[in-house]
Amino acid sequence: MIQIGQKCPDFEVPALKGDDPNATVKLSDYSGQWLCLYFYPLDFTFVCPTEIKAFSDAVPDFEDRECAVLGGSCDSAFSHLGWTQAKEELKELKHPLLADYKKELSSALGVLDHEKGASQRATFLIDPDGIVRFIYVTDLNVGRSPEEVLRVLDALQTDELCPCNWKKGEETIQV
Repeated sequence: MIQIGQKCPDFEVPALKGDDPNATVKLSDYSGQWLCLYFYPLDFTFVCPTEIKAFSDAVPDFEDRECAVLGGSCDSAFSHLGWTQAKEELKELKHPLLADYKKELSSALGVLDHEKGASQRATFLIDPDGIVRFIYVTDLNVGRSPEEVLRVLDALQTDELCPCNWKKGEETIQV
């Protein structure tokens, strides 16, 4: 798995952007800004839509922090389109869904579950210089918390020491 402090691998992958399954997303599209990149195992599953909706709902909060959001799985953009059109809560997503069907990006990040042929439930925060600053991986049965990702983003953006459970606006540790 990629490590904290390493450069995010460069990528250019197909994506679903809005209702367009023919879009492409590149890491360079987000150069100079923070990026929240999360993977979920598969379309047409049960935990995944709850996370995708939660991240989509949180996009304005990420944007307030100059951070873009990208979701994705090893499914195709056409699978993403079919799923988002069939699932009411996934209509009108506020962020693209990457289609890593060649499994190159999830492999490069080290989050491909080779046995299942799907990505792990993983989240990365990448800074404006393309450096991975946060990695969050959970069991496939357990959904993530975008609020926790936002809390960590806030902490990282202070460039200071932040104690356990620190929240934006609280004192940082002064040494």
